[in-house]
Amino acid sequence: MEALSSSFLATPLMSPPHHHSSCLNFVSSSFTLISAKSPHHQPHYFTPNSSNKLIIHTAQTLDQTLNNKSRSIAHKIIKKKQSSSSLAVIFKTLDDLICNFLDLPLRHSIDPKHVLSDIFASVDELPPTRCELVEGCLPSCLDGAYIRNGPNPHFIPRGPYHLLDGDGMLHMIRISRGKATFCSRYVKTYKYMVEREVGYPIVPSVFSSFNGFGASVARSFLTLAKMLTGQFDPIRHGFGVANTSLALFAGHLFALCESDIPYAIKVTPDGDIVTIGRHDFQRSSSEWFFRMTAHPKIDRRTGEAFAFRFHPLSPFLTFFRFDSEGKKHKDVPIYSAGPTLTHDFAVTKSYAIFPDVQIVMNLLWILMGRSPVGVDSGKVPRLGIIPRYAEDDSGMRWIDAPGFNMLHCINAWEEDGGDTIVMVASNAVKVEQVLERIELAELTIEKLTINVKSGSLRRQPMCPRVLDFAVINPAYAARKNR
Repeated sequence: MEALSSSFLATPLMSPPHHHSSCLNFVSSSFTLISAKSPHHQPHYFTPNSSNKLIIHTAQTLDQTLNNKSRSIAHKIIKKKQSSSSLAVIFKTLDDLICNFLDLPLRHSIDPKHVLSDIFASVDELPPTRCELVEGCLPSCLDGAYIRNGPNPHFIPRGPYHLLDGDGMLHMIRISRGKATFCSRYVKTYKYMVEREVGYPIVPSVFSSFNGFGASVARSFLTLAKMLTGQFDPIRHGFGVANTSLALFAGHLFALCESDIPYAIKVTPDGDIVTIGRHDFQRSSSEWFFRMTAHPKIDRRTGEAFAFRFHPLSPFLTFFRFDSEGKKHKDVPIYSAGPTLTHDFAVTKSYAIFPDVQIVMNLLWILMGRSPVGVDSGKVPRLGIIPRYAEDDSGMRWIDAPGFNMLHCINAWEEDGGDTIVMVASNAVKVEQVLERIELAELTIEKLTINVKSGSLRRQPMCPRVLDFAVINPAYAARKNR
């Protein structure tokens, strides 16, 4: 449709102006240059005399045929729009019925009245706006941008909503020449654009949409109907919200979430934020690259980036990397991993370390009327260590780590000539609260020391306070930091 729209938009620029702007005239204008409908439209080589009546008659016949065809095309376009509009009304009505009659009473974690309250309330976009300098001054040598990503729903949810469901919004302070500009923009994902067009949220969420058996089954069939009728196409275009993080590598700035591939964005000279689009990293044409972690690890020394994706079906975990030119290398499926929702990982000079935590995926839970993501309290968490440049998973080694449910890794590095791995990461002490009431999950920072040869693990709390989202100087990623 993009190519089709572009050709129609370009066509009127080649034609004489029309006094009416209806859809019919818009399409008909595509044929104006070859039309001889009236003396005003006749090309200079048409002179109305007896010697060229046949030519004029032929031109008029051709013009009539083309006009009839253009009317037919316009009629089909109008009919298709009317059909799409009718389907949208039907789907919205069915969505409302599910929300009003099939959903179970909303838990705190999926009730938008609670989730979107206080500091988590949704805000509007803000174009580049000059910030008032209240006190002091900004050094003229300071030139850059601070950008934060986070969920911010474009539409007020009518039914269940989880904190992680919202559309990605970037908030940026651009500092240059002693002045500061603030800007907030949505990441213009495929999901965002489709929902903006239909006027309400249509893409389901694994965290909130499966709320009771009736609602789960109904939403599953309704989503399938939307896909089959072309309301949205997640297989070709993804359905991610790009609301989790930002990463700068391969010559691009990316907004990421783990349900899609990254969206490239750029900062304009006047302090605005523009979405370029989904980025597939020069992948092989035979490879289906559809998702990756929101927390890739970038090695500033080599220019490489390392990433992974998890999946509810085997292989549950896949490791891969991008070279300094931004080209994606082949997948390394890790068949010994379980159906874990792996959110983050660590990379050192020689290894990649994956947490296998108690937050798991089970598609059969949908048939029980619950989210396919939940907690398996009987599972023993573990850490998997694999060579950084592994070609397959034969070198994967797992070490039990009871009670360690890593959410985010701050950094990791090697000591003792590579015989020891040191990792600093957050641990969800009450992992059952991570998806329900994350403020009650008691996230604490730990230092883990792994003996690669013996497989022993030593854990050390670094601070008694509840902490997460720590940040280091990115130049020290995979290197020892203070």
